[in-house]
Amino acid sequence: MRALLDLILRRLIVLGRLTVRWPDGSITTYAGEKGPEAVIAIADNATIRRLVLNPGLHFGEAYMDGTLTPVDCSIYDVLDVLMTNQGSETAGVPLMALRGRLGRMTRRIAQFNPVSRARRNVAHHYDLNGRLYSLFLDRDRQYSCAYFPKGDETLEEAQLAKKRHIASKLRLDRPDLTVLDIGCGWGGMALMLARDYGARVTGITLSTEQLAEAQARAAAEGLSDRVTFELMDYRALHIGFDRIVSVGMFEHVGVGFYETFFRVVKRCLVPDGVAVIHSIGRFDGPACTNPWLAKYIFPGGYSPSLSEVLPAVERAGLKTTDIEILRLHYAMTLRQWRRRFAANRDAIQGLYDERFCRMFEFYLAGSELAFRRQDHMNFQLQLVRDQAALPLARDYMVEAERAAARQGVSA
Repeated sequence: MRALLDLILRRLIVLGRLTVRWPDGSITTYAGEKGPEAVIAIADNATIRRLVLNPGLHFGEAYMDGTLTPVDCSIYDVLDVLMTNQGSETAGVPLMALRGRLGRMTRRIAQFNPVSRARRNVAHHYDLNGRLYSLFLDRDRQYSCAYFPKGDETLEEAQLAKKRHIASKLRLDRPDLTVLDIGCGWGGMALMLARDYGARVTGITLSTEQLAEAQARAAAEGLSDRVTFELMDYRALHIGFDRIVSVGMFEHVGVGFYETFFRVVKRCLVPDGVAVIHSIGRFDGPACTNPWLAKYIFPGGYSPSLSEVLPAVERAGLKTTDIEILRLHYAMTLRQWRRRFAANRDAIQGLYDERFCRMFEFYLAGSELAFRRQDHMNFQLQLVRDQAALPLARDYMVEAERAAARQGVSA
């Protein structure tokens, strides 16, 4: 198996340098043109066998278990070498290409998310100890891509900018508009729309942990009369709203349910209503979720290409009035999360254990590099039922966003 892994790495590494210390102490360096560099140590032959058979799953597991370790570098450095080469135009590795094709063929099964399974998937990640997220997210616990219009914002500033940016696309031009927040998280967006824009908001989530925190925050801010949070699947909704927003939830819908999702949006949107959907996406077309990420972090999750999303929008009878692509903003967000996680690692290890910390480090590093080196991005769709529901020019978005900044719309 070592000879096969050696062959794979020789074909894969055409940019940068990866040095491997094998179980017997021997060292091999794989090098190409100038690029990132890293060194790893592999502890035993069983790890080599697993890496050959399913590297997408077992590389992360080996790091979690301590049988694959970075040497004088970080797991980010190691993944930077590997993911830079995966994203390059190389001769390729046939076994890895075959696994990618099989993943695409079976993805509808992996992403089959009926209500009962959707709840289990959400609980897997979002019902972890609430203190964990407070140790690496911003104060508002925004667990989605921030917005860096200048590039030098703090995490708090960038998350506030994200909320203002989305609010400007919702066209909140009068008080008491009813807003549905699908996948409301810990309530930050819903609370801001009620507090600073005068909206009446219903937030829904499948996470009991998030629900309890969101309800407590609404009560503490005296907003319980304007914001309601409920434990509910989006498919159970049948009432109308003036506005609908969904931030970082669409990734959990599953490719087989896209049309269902957008039909619910249409059903719950009043005739002159506006919806804004913010999601992770990919530039390079349909693919499949990394098996390690699907097993340990986001079961049932998938980041779609627009070529998969827009046909479902059209079939649902909605009109797309604006599309924006956020490039590298999530890479910058994840870098700040990764640094905060590292600064609070001892406290997080006290909540869980060393293996959990390694799992989260692998997740944050790999996710950042998916946006920085590979094909991931974020998109925001603005949708309507009636194309006359919005002004003809998008200047109103910029004006509303700037007005919110001048008025000091809060976090």
